[in-house]
Amino acid sequence: MSVDVVALNAAIKHESQFVDRMMKEISKAVVGQSEMVEGILMGLLTGGHVLLEGVPGLAKTLTIASVSKSISLGFQRIQFTPDLLPSDLIGTMIFNPKSGDFAPKKGPIFTNIVLADEINRAPAKVQSALLEAMAEKQVTIGETTYKLETPFLVLATQNPLEQEGTYPLPEAQLDRFMFKIVVNYPSKADELEIMNRMGTDHQPQLQAVISKDELLRARERVDQIYVDDKLRNYIVELVMATREPAKYGLANLQTLIKVGGSPRATINLIRASKAHAFIRSRGYVTSEDVKAIAYNVLRHRLLLTFEAEAEEIKPEAVVKEVLNQIEVP
Repeated sequence: MSVDVVALNAAIKHESQFVDRMMKEISKAVVGQSEMVEGILMGLLTGGHVLLEGVPGLAKTLTIASVSKSISLGFQRIQFTPDLLPSDLIGTMIFNPKSGDFAPKKGPIFTNIVLADEINRAPAKVQSALLEAMAEKQVTIGETTYKLETPFLVLATQNPLEQEGTYPLPEAQLDRFMFKIVVNYPSKADELEIMNRMGTDHQPQLQAVISKDELLRARERVDQIYVDDKLRNYIVELVMATREPAKYGLANLQTLIKVGGSPRATINLIRASKAHAFIRSRGYVTSEDVKAIAYNVLRHRLLLTFEAEAEEIKPEAVVKEVLNQIEVP
């Protein structure tokens, strides 16, 4: 390692100390679910939006609210329903009878963290309005475009079981999410802790352990984390292998993958790897960082063929084969 990387590593160790404080504070309200908490934190550190998929009752909403409280960020929860309108999300122009003019009434999207609860229950027009906010960090009300607050993060949830009366997100919009995190049931020990802790009316009060300015400074540090050229090439090869599997010794995947990862997959792999290294107080990325976040970055970007669906092959199985095949530098 060069002297610069050693110095950067020391600086990151010092500046990432708030992560442990955050985790400890969030754990007062949330039992387990460390992957979900880390995923949301990585989204905040990179500006990447996160899609959480899991059955009801797995503390998705509680976790998101707890993270926003631990950083003292603005938070709005929007329950997506079939009758929701774009104006309910971004706002609209309201007539003022006193002045005789129309004035903007900003919607709940003007905050730091937006929880889009059951995002697939809202129609395409609402999803498209959210897409502009996610991609451009701005919204248009009337003829005026307004910049959204910094940081701005969309955390969306969806239930994988109930598909009747839903509007599945198109691939183009799924690609806007840095992560798709599958939230699983807690372990037996965690379930027992949840029962003991949540079985009373007493609910813990969370305190902010980091300011918004500290988070924005941490974002700048994440950008500076060192990634070796060999690892950069490794990330590109992982994504290329999902597009041309036969070229990378994965001929068995050729008939299973309809569409591979887009360039956003490459960009998000390197950004998320840096954030993963930061959370672990390192100033440099390792191959383990890339592997740790690969499933969450790639699972929603791989469109599988009908043959794969008929054989009940999941995107995670495809990602696993790619990780096993591509040589680690």
